[in-house]
Amino acid sequence: MRYEETVLVDAPVELIWRLTTHIDDWPTFLPTVQRVERLDAGELRVGSTARLKQPGQSSAIWTVTHLEPEREFTWETSRTGLRLTGRHLLEPAGEGTRMTLVLETTGRAAGVASVLFGGMMRSALRREAAGFARQASAVR
Repeated sequence: MRYEETVLVDAPVELIWRLTTHIDDWPTFLPTVQRVERLDAGELRVGSTARLKQPGQSSAIWTVTHLEPEREFTWETSRTGLRLTGRHLLEPAGEGTRMTLVLETTGRAAGVASVLFGGMMRSALRREAAGFARQASAVR
């Protein structure tokens, strides 16, 4: 299943990229993230890993699988029978940024996860997109 949320943010791509890739800061402005623990040092890159704790879920280790500066940050995690892929896609839109957040679920448990948690996943993407937009306004 694929869930997607797109917002126009009144901030340049450079700022949104910084907010997106400085994942250690996410718990301070995203209601969907309680804790982030980087499991490696340095700039975020393909292969980087982090332990992410989200409300109502056990911690999960996410691994960066694709990184294109100021365009795309993709990472994945797996749980029993389920792979989750999270994408943060950015593109310039006038003086602002079009931010698209995507969550894809695959694996033998994807259908069940969609029935049980699809609404929650859609809501989480909306709240996350709104959190990025609020933070961009606050730091501009």
